[in-house]
Amino acid sequence: MEQHSLDKLEFGRICDMVGRFARTSLGREMAQKAQPSNQPEQVRYWLDQVRQMSIWITRKGQPPFGGMVDVRQLVEHAVPPHLLEPAELVDVRGTLRVTGLMVDWLKEMPEDFKALGAVAERVGDYTMIADRIDKIIDDRGMVKDDASPKLSKLRRQIADGEVSIKKVYDRLLRNMDIVRVLQYAATTFHGDRLVLPVKAEYRARMPGIIHRSSDSGATLFVEPAEVVELNNTIVALKQEESQEISRILWELTHLVHVNSEGILRTLHGLALLDLITAKALMSRQHGWVVPEVGENLPMNLRDVRHPLLMEMHKDEKPAKILEAIIPIDMRLGEDFDMLVITGPNTGGKTVALKTIGLAAVMAQAGMPIAAQVGSQLPIYKDLLLDIGDEQSLQQSLSTFSAHLKQILHILHHADEHTLVLLDELGSGTDPDEGAAIGQAIMDALRQRHSPTIITTHLGVLKGYAYREQRVDNAAVEFDVATLRPTYRLIIGEPGNSNAIEIARRLGMGENVLHVARQHLAGRHRALHEAIKGTLKSRRKAEAAREESEKARIAATEAQALYQQESESLKAKQIAFDRWMQRVTTLKPGDKVRSKRFDREATVVRILLQRQAVVINNRGMEMEVPLTDIALPDAEHDAARTAG
Repeated sequence: MEQHSLDKLEFGRICDMVGRFARTSLGREMAQKAQPSNQPEQVRYWLDQVRQMSIWITRKGQPPFGGMVDVRQLVEHAVPPHLLEPAELVDVRGTLRVTGLMVDWLKEMPEDFKALGAVAERVGDYTMIADRIDKIIDDRGMVKDDASPKLSKLRRQIADGEVSIKKVYDRLLRNMDIVRVLQYAATTFHGDRLVLPVKAEYRARMPGIIHRSSDSGATLFVEPAEVVELNNTIVALKQEESQEISRILWELTHLVHVNSEGILRTLHGLALLDLITAKALMSRQHGWVVPEVGENLPMNLRDVRHPLLMEMHKDEKPAKILEAIIPIDMRLGEDFDMLVITGPNTGGKTVALKTIGLAAVMAQAGMPIAAQVGSQLPIYKDLLLDIGDEQSLQQSLSTFSAHLKQILHILHHADEHTLVLLDELGSGTDPDEGAAIGQAIMDALRQRHSPTIITTHLGVLKGYAYREQRVDNAAVEFDVATLRPTYRLIIGEPGNSNAIEIARRLGMGENVLHVARQHLAGRHRALHEAIKGTLKSRRKAEAAREESEKARIAATEAQALYQQESESLKAKQIAFDRWMQRVTTLKPGDKVRSKRFDREATVVRILLQRQAVVINNRGMEMEVPLTDIALPDAEHDAARTAG
């Protein structure tokens, strides 16, 4: 879809919303790069993933992404002779540990979860590499002493040598003759060697190597001759230690290198799973739905809200959010292909247009939408719109010219698979000419069979729906009593500016209002009377349609509930079968947990014919029902599934 349309709809902010539900930097990065697709199979595949993930989270809890970091560059650069540093290997270890946890979390996924299962197949278990790193590197990022027999021996020798050196210095510093020639009675370091601060005039009384002097020259830092050889030995041992550490790190780096292709494929799979999880969690938190989509479906949005408005109220209670943001119902492509929305300037026409546009692009990006069960959308090849101020200062275009330029672009590219959204059609110029141009644009879009939603404040365009086939009106409702818009969208009725009624309620004299009504064009009055004459029958038709739609949604919800209960029953049966398998393999001496006493007990004997087991509970034998004992793993699975 055109980037211009996505920018006007602020789709990037929607991607940021999804990213905030991601648990890993990989998932957030993928969310921020999300783009809608116009390929039906791809869109259905993405949405199926979200549906299936939501069910799987209900069954298994949230996926165990904790400890995972982005190690792609480390893995890519793990090519000998380049060595991965210990701290880098700690990050690799933590991430590879997650792979095993995720493989376990994804186990026993239903066969019909094909969309989610295809992503799960990309995840390999690299716990063995994590375990290997764990044996070598500690949590501080240091190579362990027992990383290899040679390293262990070298570090023991170094430690012994350092103890010998300390003993020599301790003995020297207890010698008062030595202390007298020192500036202060303590050792200090020169590089990695211990030295003594000797007064320059007593140099001859301290045999050894002078490593440096103070700035004044009054102090010489001397390594006593007694420790020179010991220090030389330690230096040589530390060089060997460094070489051995490099060898060990090379082995670990090589291990990562030979598995790099699979690890990188797994990281991509984990990023996808995190993205899918983020979409599912966003849906669950906000009460959004995964819509039904298809090439030939009409648009039918139920109680759809603007998701960014909901985000603005995210810190409020859910009930408050739903109360603050009025939903709209929208349909297109069933009994009409073009909808003209009219009403007061502050009535929410533009918000309605953006809400519909966002629902379409979110669905085609594989995201849940801020609507209710029963919502459905076609898959559009493109979405073209003209919303907001298109004025270009660089091109010295007026607002009207800029809008017209964008509309010309739309007319050039739109077809029957393009959703077109036009805001305030015909505005920015003389009302009569604007209305004429507006009707010509509407004619052109109808010739292209483009599904179109238009907002306007021009009364002339209301009559277009009464003259042309498959065009309808809609109104943003206005409460004349409170002089405020209700933001409800009423399909089948044109909106009114309500200017005369508002003027009356604000106190304008009846004589002035009478003159104002006389100034209304005869054509406008005739249209108004014609509309009034059809409203009663139209409202009855809309009410009947609403009842039919409610019945359809109720049937859909009943089917979904049946499916959910069927899945839950299937999961419980699997968990119970697993538990029974464990029970039948119980033997004396096995450890179990007594639910009644909430403590570990030992199996003494099994009485399957009585569905009981005798356990030893702190030295006391007792017979308890099989259902009273908790088995590791199987009982946990059953409890988790039941929850």
